[in-house]
Amino acid sequence: MSAARAGSLRLTHWHGHVGALAAPAPLAAWLTAPGSLTARLIAHSDAFRVQRLHQRRALCLADEAAAIGMARPGRVLEREVLLRCDGAAVVFAHTVVPLSDSATDWPLFGGLGERSLGSTLFYDPLVRRGALAFARLRASHPLVLRATAALGPAGAASSMYYARRCLYRRHQGSLLVTEVFLPPVLALQPTTLIKNVK
Repeated sequence: MSAARAGSLRLTHWHGHVGALAAPAPLAAWLTAPGSLTARLIAHSDAFRVQRLHQRRALCLADEAAAIGMARPGRVLEREVLLRCDGAAVVFAHTVVPLSDSATDWPLFGGLGERSLGSTLFYDPLVRRGALAFARLRASHPLVLRATAALGPAGAASSMYYARRCLYRRHQGSLLVTEVFLPPVLALQPTTLIKNVK
């Protein structure tokens, strides 16, 4: 791990209460919104899309290892997507699953494509959802760097980003989802009633 990457991770502190972030009220509302984020985004746009960036084996981040039961950072199955509302990227979502988890634990994960992972998690009765944790991420954080790289020069830039993450369990498997909220999320306005997404 490079010194820059290690330093960036040392600046990341995950908190159990969103108040610790001193986030602007509109962002705090997105961070703490209950239920499916996918359903909420659909209710704030006319056209919602999951843009898959990749799904592959990778090395998990240092602050993810303990959360998913690993003694140290190691190889995981990683999925990264941009969630787009009316064309604008509003959330960068990063998911890691230990390689030791089986297809029985997460049977649909490998074939999601550009379907929403959140919809699968929220409507599977076998999935147990943990508590949300919240963080402020500097522009130098690895996940922010990945998000901005995916967005390219036209992407909205900021010196600070707000994120949340949640650990899901199914059978013996663990799955950690981190959602980084991008500046355009603040421009979203409700367009429909929030509804179930399947």
